[in-house]
Amino acid sequence: MIQQAQQQDALAAATLALLLWPNHTVEEFYENMTQLLQDESAAIFLAYDRDKAIGFAQCQLRTDYVEGTHSSPVGYLEGLFVMQRYRQQGFARELVAHCEQWAKTMGCSEFASDCEWDNNESLQVHLQLGFTEANRIICFTKKI
Repeated sequence: MIQQAQQQDALAAATLALLLWPNHTVEEFYENMTQLLQDESAAIFLAYDRDKAIGFAQCQLRTDYVEGTHSSPVGYLEGLFVMQRYRQQGFARELVAHCEQWAKTMGCSEFASDCEWDNNESLQVHLQLGFTEANRIICFTKKI
């Protein structure tokens, strides 16, 4: 079962986000999810096994340039995670489908995402979900 998250679901979403991005704290994610759930240009969807949240997808509208797209706004998959024991069962596909449908209702005709260049698992998941690779870049920074 997939449901769009509400304010009371912020902790469940934060707990799952911490499994995807472990270099943060659940408190940081709780604050972030609470803010996102109030933002009309963002949505979070949760996958459930009975009453247990087992996956999430976070999507937003991007109005700046999105690599490989030709319209604005663009629906953007910011994060996708399904607990290990629930993978390969269609939950990621369902979560992304809900994000895509949400983006359509927000006026989008394109949907995009990204992953780190060396994250082969994420690359394969994106390809299996119907995404097409748009470009590969290496970003640089330096202190001045």
